[in-house]
Amino acid sequence: MTTLNPLYQLAAEQKSADVTDWSARISWVLGLIVFIAFVYWLMRQGWKWRGSLQSDLPELATAPEGFADSEKLLTLTGRYHASTTAGQWLDRIVAHGLGTRSRVDLTLTEQGLDVVRPGAAGFFVPAAALREARLDRALAGKVLPEGGLLVITWAHGDRLIDSGFRSDHAAEHQAWVDAVNHLTSTTEGTAR
Repeated sequence: MTTLNPLYQLAAEQKSADVTDWSARISWVLGLIVFIAFVYWLMRQGWKWRGSLQSDLPELATAPEGFADSEKLLTLTGRYHASTTAGQWLDRIVAHGLGTRSRVDLTLTEQGLDVVRPGAAGFFVPAAALREARLDRALAGKVLPEGGLLVITWAHGDRLIDSGFRSDHAAEHQAWVDAVNHLTSTTEGTAR
């Protein structure tokens, strides 16, 4: 019993832990919430500012009458990643909703490319405005495996735009590259 006596004395002498200071803890939590809200507000202001800088971009075209009756060369269901200034994979275009990621249904005909985006504004690219298609791996900060992104370059107003798409079935990408490039070469030959 004598060995338990020193332990008992140690336990009796120990002081209990300090009580948590709730006012300091609540102040820190509120401060953190205000900081996060401020950073979010700054990001939103930057997005709006980028949109106002790109306000000279003309309105996007819509599919012409009778487009649905045209013979479809290809269709694709997948993801729209973003549109950027051609050749500058980080220069996202946010005007007219082009910077919004969404699901997409693409339809290519002899008239052009119809981009239908549920939950975001769709648009139409006339065949004469199509420039090229290629497989790439990065666009607007989104990096995918090599060849995982279908990038279609098109003219809108006085700008060249790269729009990035990823099919639900990546094996379809090469067929799209071939079809768009064939359509652009046919359109250029007709325009001459």
